[in-house]
Amino acid sequence: MSQFFAIHPDNPQPRLIKQAVEIIRKGGLIAYPTDSCYALGCRLGDKEPLERIRKIRQADERHNFTLMCPDLSAIANYAQVENSIYRVLKAHTPGPYTFILPASKKVPRNAWSKRKNIGIRVPENQIVHDLLTELGEPILSSTLILPGDELPLTDAWSIREELEHSVELIIDGEHCGIEMTTVIDLSGSEPELIRQGRGDASGLLG
Repeated sequence: MSQFFAIHPDNPQPRLIKQAVEIIRKGGLIAYPTDSCYALGCRLGDKEPLERIRKIRQADERHNFTLMCPDLSAIANYAQVENSIYRVLKAHTPGPYTFILPASKKVPRNAWSKRKNIGIRVPENQIVHDLLTELGEPILSSTLILPGDELPLTDAWSIREELEHSVELIIDGEHCGIEMTTVIDLSGSEPELIRQGRGDASGLLG
């Protein structure tokens, strides 16, 4: 059965943040709130919790996982970013955007999509920021939307009912929205809108 932490969204309790990060470091899978909706996350390179995310999401090899990064400087370590792309990222982070970019060699192959891309995200959420700062590396994540559902789960208690035997930790960060991130593919010659979500894409597509 999973643990359940109620963490304040504006002033996260350092003790609980440290405990959550310890669970991640030990190979745990967590469900946690972001600035858009809840996500499933684990440590980059941990195969077993990654496969559990695939199972929960029923995701195939085309699925783009997302790296939750604390800031822009971390992105360059895990994705190939040209100067023109960097300017786009700088103008739209932190915020409710996921950018698809070519993965660098630091990203394990089992986290790539079929096109060898990875989603990159810098969320504007204090709980996530504190988790990433304490962990010292990105969290490999996927939106917490169950197979057959059109919308993601919206609160920690609903997640507990569905996944208490599938994850090690559920973080209750109070209300979390149902609107997913806007996804922009920056891996090609021109930006491509993959999903319109919470973030305004008008300034990204020319």
